[in-house]
Amino acid sequence: MAMLIVVVVCTIFGMILAGTAGYYICQLKKAKMNARQENSVYNDFKEESQDKDLELPIFDLGTIFAATDKFSAGNKIGEGGFGPVYKGELPNGQEIAVKRLSQSSGQGLNEFKNEVILIAKLQHRNLVRLLGCCIQGEERMLIYEFLPNKSLDNFIFDQTKKKQLPWEKRFNIITGIARGLLYLHEDSRLRIIHRDLKVSNVLLDNEMCPKISDFGIARIFGGEQTEEKTRRVMGTYGYMAPEYAMSGQFSVKSDVFSFGVLVLEIISGKKNWGFCHPEHDLNLIGHAWKLWNEQTPLDLMDNELKGSLSKNEVVRCIQVGLLCVQQRPEDRPAMSSVIFMLSNESASLAEPKEPGFYMGNFSLKIESLSSGQTSSTANDVTITALSGR
Repeated sequence: MAMLIVVVVCTIFGMILAGTAGYYICQLKKAKMNARQENSVYNDFKEESQDKDLELPIFDLGTIFAATDKFSAGNKIGEGGFGPVYKGELPNGQEIAVKRLSQSSGQGLNEFKNEVILIAKLQHRNLVRLLGCCIQGEERMLIYEFLPNKSLDNFIFDQTKKKQLPWEKRFNIITGIARGLLYLHEDSRLRIIHRDLKVSNVLLDNEMCPKISDFGIARIFGGEQTEEKTRRVMGTYGYMAPEYAMSGQFSVKSDVFSFGVLVLEIISGKKNWGFCHPEHDLNLIGHAWKLWNEQTPLDLMDNELKGSLSKNEVVRCIQVGLLCVQQRPEDRPAMSSVIFMLSNESASLAEPKEPGFYMGNFSLKIESLSSGQTSSTANDVTITALSGR
C-alpha cells in the first residue's frame, strides 16, 4: 500500500513537472516568435528606409519613455486618428511631440510607414518636421518637432483664443498653407496628395506660422500621373471633394477643395461640418455661396475681425475659397494660381461657379470605429467626423 502511494505521488509530481516544463517551453517559443516578428518588422522597416535613402533616426523606446515621463497624462497634448500625442524632452533639452499609434486606431503599420517615408523626404517651412521614429515590440511612434501652439482648430473655433488671430495673421496662415500645399503638389521631388487637409492637421509654431501635418493617408503620384481612383476612401467630413467622397477619384484638385473649405473656415471662424444658421439649412460652403450671390460676402467674416483690415483682401480670399470648392475638379484652380491670386490685388479673378456639397451635410451610413471617432462606411469608405478636443 505504501509503495502504491509513493508511485501515485511520484506520478502526479511528474505530471505537474512535465506540465510546468511544457508551459515554460511554450512561453519561451512564443517570446522567441514575438522577438523574431519584432526584429522582422524593425529590419524590414530599416531596409525599406535605406532603400529609399532616408536618413531618419530611429529612437530607442527607453529614450521616448523617459522623455514623456512614461507617457504621463500630464504630457498628453492631443489625440487624433493615429492615436495620442505626448509632449516630451530629450536629454539634450530639445522638446518633441510623440505620436503613439493606438491599438484601436483605424490606421496601421502601412499608414505608419507611409507617413515616415513621405515626410522624411519633405523639407518646407510650412510642413511639420519629422525628427525620427520608434519601432519596438508593439509600439509604433513618430517623433516630431514640438509646436507649442498646437493646431489651428484650437484657435479658430475657440471664442477666446480666436481673438489672437486678427486678419493679418489669418491671411498669413492662409497663404502659408497654400505654399505648403504647392510644395507638395508641384515643388517637391514627389507629387503628393495629402487627402486629409483640415484645420486640426495644420499646426502653429511660436510665430503662428502654419505647418501641414499628418501624412498617414497621403499618396504619391509618379511621372505625369494626375489622378487616381481608390475603393478605400479615407478622409474627414466637411473637407472631402465630391468626386473623392462619392466615387473614390482623387487628384491635386481634391486637396484644392479641402483648402477652399479651410479658407472659408478661417475667415468665418465657423466649421463647415455642423454649421448652423437660423435662416436656412445650408452648410458653411452653402452659406458663403448664398452671401456671394446676394453680393454681401463680408457678412461671412468672423465678428472678431473688426477694425482696420483690407475689406478688398477679405473679399478676394472669400472668392478664392469659393473658386477652390467648385463642384467640378477642372473648374478649381491649381495651387500655383491660388497663390498668385492671393498675393496680387490687381489679378483678375474668375467668377466662381456652383460649389460642391453646399446644400448641407451629405449623409452616408455611419458606424463607430473607435472611441472618439466616427466612420462612414460605404464601399470601403473611412471618414472621420470632427469633434472638439
